[in-house]
Amino acid sequence: MKLLLFLVRRSWWLAMGALVAGAVSGLCAAALIALINKALHQPAAGTILAWGFAALVVVRILSAAAAQIIGDRFSQQVFVGLSHDLGGRLLGVPVPRLEAIGMPRMLVTLTDDVSVIAWAVQSLPGLAINLAILLGCAIYLGWLSFAVLLGVAGLATAGTITYLLLLRFAQAEWQEVWAHRERLVGYLRGLIDGMKELKLNAPRRAAFLSSCLGDALEGVRRTSLRGSVRQAIAKGWSQTLFFLLVGILMFGVTSLHAGGTAILTGYLLVVIYMMTPLWNVIDAWPVLAQGSLAMERVTEVTSLFDSRPVPAAAPRVGFEWEQLQLKDVVFTYPAHNGTRPFQLGPLDFSLRPGEVVFVAGGNGSGKSTFAKVLTGLYPPDAGEIRVDGHLVSESTREWYHAYFSAIFSDFYLFDRLLGLTGPDLDARASDYLARLELAGKVQLENGVFSTTALSSGQRKRLALLVSLLEDRPIYVFDEWAADQDAHFRDIFYTVLVPELRRRGKSVIVISHDDRYYRLGDRTLQLTYGQMSP
Repeated sequence: MKLLLFLVRRSWWLAMGALVAGAVSGLCAAALIALINKALHQPAAGTILAWGFAALVVVRILSAAAAQIIGDRFSQQVFVGLSHDLGGRLLGVPVPRLEAIGMPRMLVTLTDDVSVIAWAVQSLPGLAINLAILLGCAIYLGWLSFAVLLGVAGLATAGTITYLLLLRFAQAEWQEVWAHRERLVGYLRGLIDGMKELKLNAPRRAAFLSSCLGDALEGVRRTSLRGSVRQAIAKGWSQTLFFLLVGILMFGVTSLHAGGTAILTGYLLVVIYMMTPLWNVIDAWPVLAQGSLAMERVTEVTSLFDSRPVPAAAPRVGFEWEQLQLKDVVFTYPAHNGTRPFQLGPLDFSLRPGEVVFVAGGNGSGKSTFAKVLTGLYPPDAGEIRVDGHLVSESTREWYHAYFSAIFSDFYLFDRLLGLTGPDLDARASDYLARLELAGKVQLENGVFSTTALSSGQRKRLALLVSLLEDRPIYVFDEWAADQDAHFRDIFYTVLVPELRRRGKSVIVISHDDRYYRLGDRTLQLTYGQMSP
């Protein structure tokens, strides 16, 4: 039901168009069998029936083609629209909530579940065609013999009910497959991200392939096979009942033979003709069932999101600001798998234009968490953040984000200058490429980098180029210089950061390079979530 409601909301006219075209095609197919049966027993009406045959064939072919085209268009529209909607909604979810949901779960939803829903949508025109054929054949069969129709309907009902009951066991396996696929996606990410470590250590590689990746793959294989077996049993049972019906008509009901071979042939022709569309309906049902389960999973995942709309592009922030303040700000990581919760704060912190602030502290002291709280990616659990007295809240958070350009320790480098425009963009970027000593490695054309396959230090320089082009009032660098050589580390601290200060930018530098702390206006020390000057 959720799947059908979703499809109606998505584009009811395309859904209805595909179903109507499929129904017309199916009814024409059913009419053809009636016409063929009549032509076999009334050769005298051949000319009229021939024209009727031709007309039905043309309508059947055209409506079937229309149903397929409309259905494919609808399926692609659902795939693109749902993927885009989910991607947009993900961007509206607070980072802590995304981290709690987990990347594997979101990836499975964005890939597998959306694809299954699109696959289910694509099966709807064919389902409409086959149901219409069955309806038309049932009407014709009832016209031939109401008693035979009742027998067919009775067995078909019994077969459908038992098939659906048996299919429920397969659905339980499909749910388990999804859980195994979530684990598999997590391990595949580990395979890619940990490729170097796995290559260097054969025992670790063997253990990963067997215990991690192998177990997840075996789980997918085992549960998928069990689901297929149970689905095959359900389908075989329904087919057995149908063949039972054919056997009863041929050998069990002697009264049908009394009407002559022609009448018996008509019954059998219709019943046998119904077998293919009936089995197609049976084959389509698991697809729709899986689509419905996928829709439930999408709904379940999106229910974990906040109900806030996708953030719109924030207005350009001016440079006329005087003070940013954090007052009694607290952020807490909840306990996970028996670990103790980690609390950052309460923090009192202020920042003015043109200030350079170093943030020091050991591993796990909360430096990166502080950067995410400061930039608004982690909404505080208590306390408040204000800019010139204006409170940062859910309604103003996107506006607040526009103050910052940040390079986090786990940054991601896009292959193009997204969201940046201007007639001289390539020229300004090329100038920065030269200053960052990347001109011989990377070229830029129409805002697209020629490559991002660089060393970690060079990738950080390219990320710095993007950050500088953003031209935001406040810059946050989380261990940016950690991967730089001594030469470029010195350029960063003694040339680039002072240049930002001269331009009126505020700079937060999270760093262990204590010999450069003297270049800042102040240095803050974080120790287990507590800040001291």
